[in-house]
Amino acid sequence: MAAARERGVDELTAMHGWILGYLCRNEHKDIFQKDIEAEFKICRSTVTNILKLMEKKGYIKRESVPYDARLKKLVLTDTGRELHEKTKDMIDMLEEQTVEGISKEDLDTFYRVIDQVKNNVKNMLGETSC
Repeated sequence: MAAARERGVDELTAMHGWILGYLCRNEHKDIFQKDIEAEFKICRSTVTNILKLMEKKGYIKRESVPYDARLKKLVLTDTGRELHEKTKDMIDMLEEQTVEGISKEDLDTFYRVIDQVKNNVKNMLGETSC
C-alpha cells in the first residue's frame, strides 16, 4: 500500500503493530512475554519467534528487572515507538477517509451490528488454546 510505504511502515506485520501498540499503551508497567501471550491469546513458541524478530529489527529490547533475575521485560526502542506513531497516524488517516460522508447514527448502527457478528463468531468457535 502506498500510504504505508510513504510512512515507512510497509514492512511492519499486523502482529508487530499490535504488540508495539500494546507496549506503548502499557509503558507505565513491566510487560513480559507471558503478558503478550495472554493479551493476544497466542502460544509461547509463536510469541518467542515474533519477539525475536522484533528485537532483531530493533523495535524492542529485553531488559532485566531488579526483582527477578529470570525475567526480562519488553521495552520499546525509539525505533519501535516511532514506528508505532507512524502506524497510528496512518490508521487514523485511513479511518477518516473510510467513514467520510457517513452519518454518526449510521456508524453507530454499523459498529453495534459488527460487534454482534463478532460475538456470534466467538460463540460459534468457542475459546481456542495452544
